[in-house]
Amino acid sequence: MRSDRLLSILLLLQAHGRLSARELADQLEVSERTIYRDVEALSAAGVPVYTERGRHGGIALLPGYRTDLSGLTASEARALFIFAGRGTLADLGLEGELRSALRKLLSVLPEVHRSQAEQASERVVIDPQGWLRGREQVPHLATIQAAVWRERRLRIRYRRPDAVEARERLVDPYGLVAKAGTWYLVAAEGGEPRVYRVGRIEASELTEQPADRPRDLDLEALWEEMLQRVEDLGSSVEVQVRVHPDHVAMLRQLLRGSVVEPPADPEGKGEEAATGGRVLTLRFPAEAAACGALLGFAAKVEVLHPPTLRRSMAAAARELLDLYGGGGPEIPAPGATGPGSAAGDVFT
Repeated sequence: MRSDRLLSILLLLQAHGRLSARELADQLEVSERTIYRDVEALSAAGVPVYTERGRHGGIALLPGYRTDLSGLTASEARALFIFAGRGTLADLGLEGELRSALRKLLSVLPEVHRSQAEQASERVVIDPQGWLRGREQVPHLATIQAAVWRERRLRIRYRRPDAVEARERLVDPYGLVAKAGTWYLVAAEGGEPRVYRVGRIEASELTEQPADRPRDLDLEALWEEMLQRVEDLGSSVEVQVRVHPDHVAMLRQLLRGSVVEPPADPEGKGEEAATGGRVLTLRFPAEAAACGALLGFAAKVEVLHPPTLRRSMAAAARELLDLYGGGGPEIPAPGATGPGSAAGDVFT
């Protein structure tokens, strides 16, 4: 830990010139006395660091002293600092390490690159979370991460979306994938690669059995292959709907991953005037997913095709009417929520 702190002091002084012991102590979360001891250690190691008393004093390096540890171009530096925005590293417990690494990196960049990197981090925000979605709880992510790092088999209790009870499984972890703010475990069960949504894992246990992970495995390629299978299955379910003009923008926002954009209309003729609404084509993994996603819009969205979905929507509406039409117990209503996508998990 001390060697890491000594390097941090060196790089901070290199980046900012003169800093007080209090400023360094605040940055590194140690006492001023510790900072002075570390400065003495740097000086004994041959680093030209010195202290000055007085109002404008502080700790500094001799002019001209510099150690260059980066070799990054300006574009490379910008890319790294943009990536350091809000992401999923907090879930992995690595957010603090990333900030520390970038602070060290920033201090060794040339001045012109440093300003561009800082500008990038101030002007671009990456937020992987979808709209109207809270962060999914993943209490077993740390155990799963340990199994991935250590290449150990993992015993989990996993609940499929269509199952009432969870089932125990013994899997060989391949890796973790974060997609749109949701964590997935790619693992093999019985030698067959599968995808498990981490939020549906109800229990996990790291075993001492070595995982059977192919040495030439390309995790990204495997993930893309699995995504393609899902998309191929889902591409056959297309739904035509007529949307009330006032709700077109909201539907596009909430179900933007399902909207199939129509070809451009060069004459500017829309269908709203003739039909009383905007006709859109949506794509879902299954009709059940479409029904769940569209029910929340009530009469503001009418399904035109396929007929089977129209019948499913009507049946679901009758069930809701039976449930709520006759009144019910006086229970305080929960906070209202907008219509959301119920495109079910078609992985494992």
